[in-house]
Amino acid sequence: MRTHPVLAATGPLTSWLLAIGLLLSPAAAFAQTGGPSGTAAEKPVVAAGTVPDEATRAAILQRLRELYGANRVVDRIDVDAVIAPPNWSDRVLGMLGPDLKQVSGGELAIDGNSVRISGQVGNEAARQQVASAIATGAGPSYVLKNSLVGGGGSKQDLLDQTLADRIIEFKSGSATLTDGGRAILDEMAVALESVGQQQVQVIGHTDSVGSRESNIALSLQRAIAVKAYLEQRGVSADNLSVQGFGPDRPVADNDSDDGRARNRRIEFRVM
Repeated sequence: MRTHPVLAATGPLTSWLLAIGLLLSPAAAFAQTGGPSGTAAEKPVVAAGTVPDEATRAAILQRLRELYGANRVVDRIDVDAVIAPPNWSDRVLGMLGPDLKQVSGGELAIDGNSVRISGQVGNEAARQQVASAIATGAGPSYVLKNSLVGGGGSKQDLLDQTLADRIIEFKSGSATLTDGGRAILDEMAVALESVGQQQVQVIGHTDSVGSRESNIALSLQRAIAVKAYLEQRGVSADNLSVQGFGPDRPVADNDSDDGRARNRRIEFRVM
């Protein structure tokens, strides 16, 4: 019995790939690509891989055909006796929403409860919209990593690409940066210099362990520590402000070590 199936879809210029999978359960993926000639409407979507049952296969194909048109979807999906987590099919379908049509040249990968979306979108607003739609469709037990890149080349895009969803780490329970955290901030300092005189807010976030009040205070202290370090690296203090949201804006499930680690993060937002 296969325990690590993969469903993928490919196609020919503006492309995006969806990969759905679990280490010991079903995986699925599809990609849409286009050649240098022809419009997006002419590009095929090839769905291939393995799902746990015929009903799931039919539902995925139906959703793809609704999104991209029946004539564009090529079916290469297999059915095998793989073990799926609870409500896996519903969660997959929930992530296959119309907002995905904004993505090109990327991938949506679901590995267990870990989800990663990458590729090109038009701007930062679209980047957040697509990720929010996927997170809503997946539900709270899935951890989303947003690696989408806005195609507009904006200052926010520059900061997002430099940070690249990496976690700026601190020593446990403190606002003291680790060596790894400082190394990332060295890169961010260069990017912030490229942003110029635009005001940028440094935002601290924590997991949900402990009281909300203490976590909000810690997140603000960490944002202040980041600002101070960036100033040491030559970034103008006048261009930086700080905010701490504590556990109020999670991007992952706080029930797992990995999810809590992802929630303990620093965000840079161009104002």
